[in-house]
Amino acid sequence: MKQATPDFFLHRLPSRDSRRQRARAPARLLIYATLALCAACHKPAPPPQAGAAEVTVMQVEPHDTPVEFEFTAQTQSSREVEIRARVDGFLDKRVYTEGQLVHAGQTLFLMDPKPFEAALQTAKGQLAQQEARLYVTKANLARVIPLAAQNALSKKDLDDATGNEKSAEAAVIAAKGQVQTAELNLSYTTIKSPLNGLSSFARQQDGSYVTAGQAGLLTYVYQLDPMWVNFSISENELLRYRDEITKGALRFPADNDFIVTVLLADGSQFPDQGHINFTNPAFSTETGTFLVRASFANAQGTLRPGQFVRARVAGAVRPNAILVPQRAVLQGSKSHFVWVVDNDSKAHQRVVEVGEWHGDDWFITQGLKAGERVVVDGALRVTADTPLKIVASPPPAAAADAPEEGSTGSKARPSSTVAAK
Repeated sequence: MKQATPDFFLHRLPSRDSRRQRARAPARLLIYATLALCAACHKPAPPPQAGAAEVTVMQVEPHDTPVEFEFTAQTQSSREVEIRARVDGFLDKRVYTEGQLVHAGQTLFLMDPKPFEAALQTAKGQLAQQEARLYVTKANLARVIPLAAQNALSKKDLDDATGNEKSAEAAVIAAKGQVQTAELNLSYTTIKSPLNGLSSFARQQDGSYVTAGQAGLLTYVYQLDPMWVNFSISENELLRYRDEITKGALRFPADNDFIVTVLLADGSQFPDQGHINFTNPAFSTETGTFLVRASFANAQGTLRPGQFVRARVAGAVRPNAILVPQRAVLQGSKSHFVWVVDNDSKAHQRVVEVGEWHGDDWFITQGLKAGERVVVDGALRVTADTPLKIVASPPPAAAADAPEEGSTGSKARPSSTVAAK
């Protein structure tokens, strides 16, 4: 029989569950401490401090720079001749090949000559009649003169004989003119080319009745050598050139002796160079442009009338011009700017005024001075007043973004837009 336990001991003695919890407490503390240490070990390290941006720089060096101006142009024959009928009649035959080169004196068309041959014979007959009449009047005058000298005939008889002789001479001259006219009309039935050139298609077909004048157009012949290239300069461009010349920012060659080259539609360059031989003294009232014409030797006939080409005009110079690569110029919200590097290799933002493009470079008209250093590659990673690491070759990121040699991207306007700080 179990002995009863006093209440006092019931309050003093711990229960079985509490003893188990006390036994497990040290183990829990050990686990928590281990987890805390592991968490401390795997805490991410703070980011390393960023290094100086790698950039390439160039030193600004003004120098005289030849420039070219490019215009849309169109070729024109130096002689564009309309071949027209000069007499009325029926067109017998076209004797040339349409679209082929023809030579001066080559027969192009033949007209029916029979009516003109008959007219020539009639004119010759009339001339013979007048010559016979002249012979009679001369003989009569020769008999009257000595009789009038002996007062055997009156003065009036002498005057009548003299007048008849003069009238017969005039009639002969008129008859000769009729013969010449008939001969010319007969010759006009054979229509020839007046020059060497490229022929056009026939406007009239064989058997057609053609008339002299506006309705008698038969074809065209275009002279190919030399060939003219026409282009236009707008009023704004002309005023800008004059203003730049006045300020000394642009210089034209002596006597305006420009050299003109032509780029064809496929991008190839015409081998011969041309020179400007005419400038229109007045602006066109229809287009507001100023016509300029250049002449090109075209012995091979490469250029044809009516072609659209690009005309590059060389010979002008921009004195003491500052050129900066296009990738060095960034565009802010209000203006263009570049990064200028000081003596401490820190970059400062400089607002610049840009001009026209020159190959892969950009003319800087205001904002830079000789001797200053400008960031070229890596400009997008530059921060103001931060030291830079200047390298000799482009940084990897800048080199990857740069267009390959020969690609069309080298002349594209920079697409990066950076907010001005």
